[in-house]
Amino acid sequence: MSDRWNAENLKHRHRGKSSERHLNKNAILAGLMIGPGQVVLDAGCGNGYMAKEFARLTGKTGKVYALDTDSTSIEVLKSETEGTTIEPFVGDITEETRLSASSIDLIYVATVIHGFSRTEMEGFLKEADRLMKPNGRLAIVEIKKEDTPFGPPLHIRFSPEELKQLISFTPTQLIDVGQFFYMQTFKKE
Repeated sequence: MSDRWNAENLKHRHRGKSSERHLNKNAILAGLMIGPGQVVLDAGCGNGYMAKEFARLTGKTGKVYALDTDSTSIEVLKSETEGTTIEPFVGDITEETRLSASSIDLIYVATVIHGFSRTEMEGFLKEADRLMKPNGRLAIVEIKKEDTPFGPPLHIRFSPEELKQLISFTPTQLIDVGQFFYMQTFKKE
């Protein structure tokens, strides 16, 4: 992982691209075990396709926050989800958000952390810790660290083992969520 953090690697950005068609949503949802009344944060939500799935599972008593740095995506999502339990807003999970401390049951982050700088990763971990309730969960979906027909350069991808070393929460499960993707979950003790 040593050259992962050099300045040249930080140029990888995937604005507007989505891995939705490559992911097994059913495997993700089964692994997350989301239930009515839960509060979920979809950080880096893009077009909000997973936030909509989460809202279906959390029901009328739950809440889904959909956060992304792309204001255009958030405006479209706001218009699509008006009157629902989804609250889209522009923000950056690598910095302190407007959400209350210890308010989130599950933080879901899909195919974004491989693009974080060292400073952004530190900010992400700090904000995740601040937001999660005791026994809260963090789910990270990433592209496998192997040759694939698409995706970021191998040297900036994380293997599940590298994530376990980097993330300060307790690893709980590793799930295959598509031919080229995995989901590693963690729990805040």
